[in-house]
Amino acid sequence: MFQNFDEVQKLTKENTDIAVKNLNTVSKSVQAIAVEVADYSKKSFEQSTAALEKLFGAKTLDTAIEVQSEYFKTAYEGFVAEATKIGELYADLAKETYKPIETAIAKVK
Repeated sequence: MFQNFDEVQKLTKENTDIAVKNLNTVSKSVQAIAVEVADYSKKSFEQSTAALEKLFGAKTLDTAIEVQSEYFKTAYEGFVAEATKIGELYADLAKETYKPIETAIAKVK
Protein backbone atom coordinates (compact mmCIF):
# COMPACT_ATOMS: atom_id res chain seq x y z
CA MET A 1 0.00 0.00 0.00
CA PHE A 2 2.78 2.44 0.90
CA GLN A 3 4.58 1.70 -2.33
CA ASN A 4 1.49 2.72 -4.31
CA PHE A 5 1.12 5.82 -2.13
CA ASP A 6 4.73 6.81 -2.88
CA GLU A 7 4.13 6.31 -6.60
CA VAL A 8 0.98 8.43 -6.48
CA GLN A 9 2.80 11.11 -4.51
CA LYS A 10 5.68 11.13 -7.03
CA LEU A 11 3.25 11.30 -9.97
CA THR A 12 1.36 14.14 -8.30
CA LYS A 13 4.60 16.08 -7.76
CA GLU A 14 5.64 15.57 -11.39
CA ASN A 15 2.23 16.74 -12.63
CA THR A 16 2.35 19.77 -10.34
CA ASP A 17 5.81 20.65 -11.67
CA ILE A 18 4.52 20.36 -15.23
CA ALA A 19 1.54 22.60 -14.41
CA VAL A 20 3.78 25.23 -12.80
CA LYS A 21 6.16 25.16 -15.76
CA ASN A 22 3.23 25.55 -18.17
CA LEU A 23 1.85 28.43 -16.14
CA ASN A 24 5.21 30.21 -16.26
CA THR A 25 5.46 29.65 -20.01
CA VAL A 26 1.94 30.93 -20.61
CA SER A 27 2.56 33.94 -18.38
CA LYS A 28 5.75 34.94 -20.21
CA SER A 29 4.20 34.41 -23.63
CA VAL A 30 1.04 36.36 -22.82
CA GLN A 31 3.18 39.17 -21.43
CA ALA A 32 5.23 39.24 -24.66
CA ILE A 33 2.05 39.33 -26.73
CA ALA A 34 0.63 42.17 -24.59
CA VAL A 35 3.84 44.19 -24.96
CA GLU A 36 3.79 43.64 -28.72
CA VAL A 37 0.15 44.74 -29.01
CA ALA A 38 0.79 47.81 -26.85
CA ASP A 39 3.83 48.80 -28.93
CA TYR A 40 1.88 48.37 -32.15
CA SER A 41 -1.04 50.41 -30.80
CA LYS A 42 1.28 53.24 -29.81
CA LYS A 43 3.06 53.19 -33.17
CA SER A 44 -0.24 53.05 -35.04
CA PHE A 45 -1.61 56.00 -33.09
CA GLU A 46 1.51 58.05 -33.80
CA GLN A 47 1.32 57.24 -37.52
CA SER A 48 -2.38 58.12 -37.60
CA THR A 49 -1.74 61.43 -35.89
CA ALA A 50 1.09 62.29 -38.29
CA ALA A 51 -1.08 61.41 -41.29
CA LEU A 52 -3.93 63.53 -39.95
CA GLU A 53 -1.60 66.51 -39.50
CA LYS A 54 -0.38 66.07 -43.09
CA LEU A 55 -3.97 65.81 -44.29
CA PHE A 56 -4.96 69.04 -42.54
CA GLY A 57 -1.92 70.74 -44.07
CA ALA A 58 -2.79 69.65 -47.61
CA LYS A 59 -3.46 72.60 -49.91
CA THR A 60 -5.08 70.70 -52.78
CA LEU A 61 -7.43 67.78 -53.15
CA ASP A 62 -4.76 65.80 -55.01
CA THR A 63 -2.32 66.24 -52.13
CA ALA A 64 -4.98 65.19 -49.62
CA ILE A 65 -5.76 62.05 -51.63
CA GLU A 66 -2.06 61.25 -51.92
CA VAL A 67 -1.54 61.63 -48.15
CA GLN A 68 -4.57 59.49 -47.42
CA SER A 69 -3.52 56.78 -49.89
CA GLU A 70 0.00 56.71 -48.49
CA TYR A 71 -1.36 56.39 -44.94
CA PHE A 72 -3.75 53.56 -45.85
CA LYS A 73 -0.99 51.66 -47.62
CA THR A 74 1.41 52.06 -44.70
CA ALA A 75 -1.28 51.20 -42.15
CA TYR A 76 -2.30 48.05 -44.04
CA GLU A 77 1.29 46.85 -44.44
CA GLY A 78 1.96 47.51 -40.76
CA PHE A 79 -1.18 45.66 -39.74
CA VAL A 80 -0.34 42.61 -41.84
CA ALA A 81 3.21 42.51 -40.46
CA GLU A 82 1.98 42.86 -36.89
CA ALA A 83 -0.74 40.24 -37.33
CA THR A 84 1.88 37.84 -38.66
CA LYS A 85 4.20 38.55 -35.74
CA ILE A 86 1.43 38.09 -33.16
CA GLY A 87 0.29 34.91 -34.90
CA GLU A 88 3.81 33.54 -34.59
CA LEU A 89 3.87 34.44 -30.90
CA TYR A 90 0.60 32.54 -30.37
CA ALA A 91 1.94 29.55 -32.30
CA ASP A 92 5.09 29.55 -30.15
CA LEU A 93 2.91 29.74 -27.06
CA ALA A 94 0.95 26.69 -28.16
CA LYS A 95 4.12 24.72 -28.92
CA GLU A 96 5.80 25.61 -25.63
CA THR A 97 2.66 24.82 -23.65
CA TYR A 98 2.28 21.43 -25.29
CA LYS A 99 5.91 20.27 -24.83
CA PRO A 100 5.66 19.34 -21.11
CA ILE A 101 2.31 17.63 -21.66
CA GLU A 102 3.75 15.66 -24.55
CA THR A 103 6.65 14.57 -22.34
CA ALA A 104 4.31 13.48 -19.57
CA ILE A 105 2.17 11.48 -21.99
CA ALA A 106 5.28 9.79 -23.37
CA LYS A 107 6.26 8.74 -19.82
CA VAL A 108 2.87 7.13 -19.25
CA LYS A 109 3.09 5.08 -22.43
